[in-house]
Amino acid sequence: MKIRKAETTEIKQVQKLINEFAKREEMLPRSLNDLYENIRDLFVCEDRGQIKGACALHILWEDLAEIRSLAVSEELQGKGIGKRLLKTCLKEAKELGIKRVFALTYQPEFFRKTGFKGIDKSKLPQKIWGDCLRCPKFPECDEDAVIIEL
Repeated sequence: MKIRKAETTEIKQVQKLINEFAKREEMLPRSLNDLYENIRDLFVCEDRGQIKGACALHILWEDLAEIRSLAVSEELQGKGIGKRLLKTCLKEAKELGIKRVFALTYQPEFFRKTGFKGIDKSKLPQKIWGDCLRCPKFPECDEDAVIIEL
């Protein structure tokens, strides 16, 4: 299995993977348009032409980025793929000079195992005013916010 940047021909597979979890309200859905527009953010785990995992690093500010849409196909969960995808995104954040990386998640324990700590969402104004206002769950967001200092 290989972790690498996503290609445009894989976006439909990525969307299907993400939206399977979104249907169960385990993550937020992503539209094809949003994924294509943000393809440079996206890493995938590919196995013999099939996308088995995805994770995005989205830059929000000079020193702040967000982990988005971390998903691993159910048959491969627990095998370290999610952790590898997350570490790949954090490595890129360091290379770009990003000092803080956060995630809004329904799986905060996964992130805590890799060094993230809980944070109040109000401490992330770039996220709130940039994205959250457009979210159908705003202002009743039920995701947990976690952050790591690099």
